[in-house]
Amino acid sequence: MEGMPTDDLGDAHDTTSETPDQSSHPAPEATRTLVFDERATAHSPAEDVLGILTGTFTASLGLYLLQSSEAVTGGTAGLALLIQYASGLPFWMLFLLINLPFAVLAVWQRGWSFTIRTVIAIALVSGWSVVHHALFSIDDLNPIYGTLGGNLLAGVGLLILFRHRASLGGINIVALIVQDRWGFRAGWTQMIFDVIIVAAALLVVPWPNVVLSGLGAVVLNLVLAMNHRPGRYIGH
Repeated sequence: MEGMPTDDLGDAHDTTSETPDQSSHPAPEATRTLVFDERATAHSPAEDVLGILTGTFTASLGLYLLQSSEAVTGGTAGLALLIQYASGLPFWMLFLLINLPFAVLAVWQRGWSFTIRTVIAIALVSGWSVVHHALFSIDDLNPIYGTLGGNLLAGVGLLILFRHRASLGGINIVALIVQDRWGFRAGWTQMIFDVIIVAAALLVVPWPNVVLSGLGAVVLNLVLAMNHRPGRYIGH
């Protein structure tokens, strides 16, 4: 489970105020140019801290619902879940280890600020996972509700992280590169990877779980594709 922050996180220059018209008459609506003040719309450090805490909590809760439903998802979170089901190793440890190799790629492509925020977000998701297991016991969960609801929560959590220039690492870094260089929307790139990963779940979990997991991955990526587009948002 991953997703991708896009150009609007740091590079987009959308607008909130109209530029002064050179003439005494207002320009036609179609020809007006809008310019946003980046400093005025940027998140404060306190907002970033709260946003990353909220986003990681929401995403990790979604992953916990997936674990409780014995479902999988795409991305490195899906790989961590698959390995957990097959080996019994804890999810929090697997999630950290699988994402480590992508840290170098993140530094190279997105810079230190994005990478540091992403590493912190990954560590927080792992930490929240331990908290959920300790404080939120689930004995009976409908797998349809758990799988679809878990992916929905994970997608919302990712959207919050993207607005604060962070991600959950892994395959989404590759999708970022594709979007930045060729304009192919990151959510769709992620969906292609996710289909491959979810299909591999047939080796580990029963096929009904895989079918549900596939539907859940579609839900997650539709949340990203429909709600996170370059230039759509102001604050960054």
